Amino acid sequence: MPQTNFLVAAAKSGDVIAMNQLVKQWQKRIYNFSYKYFNDYDMAMEVTQKTFISMNKNLSKLKDEGSFKSWIYRIAANYCHEEVRKQQKRWVFPFMKVQSKNDSKDIENTVANGGHENPEQVYGNTELKSVLKKALSTLPEEQRMVVIMKEYEGLKIREIAEVMEISENTVKSRLYYALGSLKKLLDQWNINRETVQYEL
Repeated sequence: MPQTNFLVAAAKSGDVIAMNQLVKQWQKRIYNFSYKYFNDYDMAMEVTQKTFISMNKNLSKLKDEGSFKSWIYRIAANYCHEEVRKQQKRWVFPFMKVQSKNDSKDIENTVANGGHENPEQVYGNTELKSVLKKALSTLPEEQRMVVIMKEYEGLKIREIAEVMEISENTVKSRLYYALGSLKKLLDQWNINRETVQYEL
């Protein structure tokens, strides 16, 4: 991403316009990532706001402009973890909430990777969206994060490994077990691959 690298370099040198452009370029992606994780507008906005405050304060410490993508996702992921820890005693998975039409608009713009389309975009059924989110919410936190990064954010295995500061093999392992668990759960609910057009 040459343009992003240029903006990062300029922002690091104190260019306010470049910094604002970076925020404009990445804000929606970080919001979508956070919303997909929590399915909660307030939490997603909180994480997004903290992420860009942190970016503003710490961008000058980023040594390699080419690693900005994994760096910004790592910040957002850390704030997601922090939010979970803060609310752990009283947290009910926001995935279980009924999603409003307005809340879902940005999420419909997320694009899946890996040679298949986002099941929510393909099927477009509110009930099925709810089922998929409910299934996703049953995964352990680290597995859920990997699935969202890979299937909804389109990050590569290498990039996920950088974001989560784990090995690529660990990413593959978490993804394997997560997708296996999702498939098993969807099978129990009689939601098959043909229904969701999603390869688990």
